[in-house]
Amino acid sequence: MKIKILFFLILTLLSFSSYSQDVILPDLSGYKKVTDYPVYVPENLWDFIDGAADNYLAYGFVDLHVAEYKRGKNVIKLEIYRHSDNTVTFGIYSSERSPTFKFMDLGAQGYNVDGAINFFKGNYYVKIRTYSKKPKTLQAAETLAYKVTGLLEGSTQMPAILIQFPPEGKKSNGETFINESVLGHNFLNKAFKAVYEVGPDNFSIFIMQGSSPAESRKTVETYLATAGIDLIDQGNGKYVFADGYNGTIFLAWKDEKIVLISGLAKDQTAIADQYMSGILR
Repeated sequence: MKIKILFFLILTLLSFSSYSQDVILPDLSGYKKVTDYPVYVPENLWDFIDGAADNYLAYGFVDLHVAEYKRGKNVIKLEIYRHSDNTVTFGIYSSERSPTFKFMDLGAQGYNVDGAINFFKGNYYVKIRTYSKKPKTLQAAETLAYKVTGLLEGSTQMPAILIQFPPEGKKSNGETFINESVLGHNFLNKAFKAVYEVGPDNFSIFIMQGSSPAESRKTVETYLATAGIDLIDQGNGKYVFADGYNGTIFLAWKDEKIVLISGLAKDQTAIADQYMSGILR
């Protein structure tokens, strides 16, 4: 029995080692690379980012590789977070992105702000940071970013579902993915969100893609029940109701897809219907 347990532990260790070694931490000309950090996993991520760990774990965090690049007093820090799939990777990236940032052609998308370069590619979310204001150091950080994105595997495309959001009034680079507790409800999960500004109106549209019509129907039934509404339609329908946490909600669903709109008044059904119909057509 002891031999079997030891054999299992060795196999587990070898499997983890081979999985984590496929992340390459590149060299940077003129800088000393320091890689004496452990590979962080869900059990010890708090040791590195403490209070922020919960958010990363909510987005399917797998592991984290860290390196520092030093040249005198100048330090550039590299963090490569791996998540379980491309969608949740976009989710954690977009949760820390602002539409006002200076965007770069890195991976699927990246930005540079105040010495920080963040981007995502495939299942990887990369963060590069320096506190130096020297132009040469900032340029070295950009060079490192391009080296990393060239080494990482994965798609350089944004999630395909984003093209389903109507372009009229949509704020650029404001889309996000919420993995859990959409609109604060624990029964609403996995929604893409876009923010809109149309004239004086500001509102948000959520798109949820269930794995089956039955799953989506159950989600709709649960949400409508909170407002005391019985589901009538079998495979599609449109509803407007009051959500105690979020005010007026417009809901439409068809087959596997659910669309929610928050931020519009109850008498703005025409606007809501225009956008929901455009997504579900």
